Amino acid sequence: MSAEVGPAMNGRSDEHIRRVRLPADRRTPAAARALVRSVLAEADLHELLNEALLLTTELTTNAVEHARTELDIEVEADPAGLTVTVTDFASGPVDELLVGVRNTTSDITEVAERGRGLLLVDHFASRWGTTYLPTGKGVWFRLDRPGVGAATRPAAMTPATQAAGGDGGTPSAAAMSELMQTTPDPYADDPLPEFAAGLLTRVAEMVGAAGGVVRLDRGDGQGSQVLARYGRQPREGNELLRVPLAVHRPYAGELELDAAPSAYARPLAVLAGERLSLHLENDRLRRADVRRSAWLTFLAEASELLAQSLDVELTMALVPQLVVPRLGQWCAVHTTDEWGRLRLAAASHADEAVLPQLHRVLQETGPDSIQARLREASRSATQVPLGAPMEGFAVPLIARGQRLGTLAVGRHQRHRHDPDEVSVLEDVARRAALAIENARIHAERRRVAQTLQQSLLPPVLPVVEGIGFAAEYVPTGDDAEVGGDFYDVVPLPDGRWLVVIGDVSGKGVQAAAVTGLVRDVIRVLVGDGKPLPEVLGRLNETLVERGGGRYCTLALAAVGPGDGDQLDVSLHLAGHDRPVLLHGGGGADFVGTGGTALGLLDAIATPTAEIALKPRDALIFYTDGVTERRRGRELFGTDRLRESAAPLAGYSADVVAARLRATAIAFSVEPPRDDIAVLVLRNDAL
Repeated sequence: MSAEVGPAMNGRSDEHIRRVRLPADRRTPAAARALVRSVLAEADLHELLNEALLLTTELTTNAVEHARTELDIEVEADPAGLTVTVTDFASGPVDELLVGVRNTTSDITEVAERGRGLLLVDHFASRWGTTYLPTGKGVWFRLDRPGVGAATRPAAMTPATQAAGGDGGTPSAAAMSELMQTTPDPYADDPLPEFAAGLLTRVAEMVGAAGGVVRLDRGDGQGSQVLARYGRQPREGNELLRVPLAVHRPYAGELELDAAPSAYARPLAVLAGERLSLHLENDRLRRADVRRSAWLTFLAEASELLAQSLDVELTMALVPQLVVPRLGQWCAVHTTDEWGRLRLAAASHADEAVLPQLHRVLQETGPDSIQARLREASRSATQVPLGAPMEGFAVPLIARGQRLGTLAVGRHQRHRHDPDEVSVLEDVARRAALAIENARIHAERRRVAQTLQQSLLPPVLPVVEGIGFAAEYVPTGDDAEVGGDFYDVVPLPDGRWLVVIGDVSGKGVQAAAVTGLVRDVIRVLVGDGKPLPEVLGRLNETLVERGGGRYCTLALAAVGPGDGDQLDVSLHLAGHDRPVLLHGGGGADFVGTGGTALGLLDAIATPTAEIALKPRDALIFYTDGVTERRRGRELFGTDRLRESAAPLAGYSADVVAARLRATAIAFSVEPPRDDIAVLVLRNDAL
């Protein structure tokens, strides 16, 4: 910024001149006002301060906003008054002085921004004019000290004053400053009504209006509402002054004044409308930001809720609950069956009493029915509007390229869905479709896992006179995974029975494949009459060759009649936990000797233990899912298993297996991390 200061002009010491070059910056009007204020103070022209600051602000603001170049400001004061010249360096004509009413929002904004500066200059200045230079153009105004130069103003320069009937009917500089400086309360929850009322009151008093009103429609279904009112209701037949507010959709509004026609009534109303429109637009943007933030939060919460459900029916029932009543009056989810027909999966209505009627309407058929529109949306994979009586629209449910059905949403009675809400609903439909597809995939995996798991376990245990067999199996908490635990009871060629329980490392399809391999090899080898040590050796060789790095722990027990009422058991352990011998008369002990797990080494050791089961004695086999059941850092453990089994002496095999299963499950509130298998062999002789 550069300045040239001259204390005198033409040799006269009573003149004050300042020349300053200012940048095209938002702070320029403030700097120009400071310059004018200092010159007026030096020249003792305090009575011209309000008008001078107002006109300087308007001219410098206009130059900064529209010329966008540096500007020179020259301030000259003498005993008779003040002259201010603002020169920019942009080409083009000076804006028109008086501008009529335009039709479009952009035109109104342009009038307010470009026309009001020269309008105010013409109103308050004693004289004003423009100058053209090769490098730009300038606008100057002259303010005469009251009683000094007012009579010299040409009549042609006072059209507004003449039209208003003299100076008494024209607004003062103080009133204009007050109008321009009216702003909403930044700390109020809803400052617009008070701000609009204050602005309307000031402009109505300036133009002598008998009444006025500001109406606003926010596009929220409430229609046009009165934002502010002044004076009396407009009388019928009066020609009202109406100024549309320059706001963007969905906002719409107007300022209405019951005022007598004058040269300044409409420009001032336009000026007030422009100031009000600016803050209404801020309100629209603020509300839009709040709504978008709320929609993002809503979508995040909806995604979390949908992701938590892996049940197909529950997921589809959840979708309408998310939509109603926040995004619609009613919502319906239809799914496509294997023949391509739509089936109503879930529906909800804000009024539960209307829900039966909604179901009837959704089931109607015909070319104009909602069913036909839903089929169109599903077939075309695009949004389709729904007609009466359930107005709304339908969007397809598509996930991974698969058409799963439709999501239909009905609008509220007094509110049409705006573009933001439609986008949110389309996003909800995409997320819902993905959640439904994920639930379907999980359900299919669960069915496959359950089918495969059941194929690895005997459907029923044999019923043998004098011998009781019972088993309990609890899969891991993830029911879509196949566990590696298994058990079996196989008849031997010599009339005995072989009890088998094992645990293949890992889970999933690969573990299930190894489990099936172990089970089939055992059945084939024992069916051929191979002794149990040879069965274990051949099985170890098979796992080393074909087990894919997986190993297996195994317990084999051949049981048959012994002396008297006792049962003879030949027990072989291949890395498996020792079983619990539950004595019929009370007490429980671990029996057997541990051996080598299968599939790890080329050679294994599987010691044999001979056990005699007396009447009412039971042998309890289990997998590590029981002993390694966790409660925080605490394990269920083998000692707790033995202590839990001891009170069950004398009970049947079914009761013993069921009680131990319940005890292990109740040990922790968490779902099982590993499969739980319990197999009980009991001497049922009396």
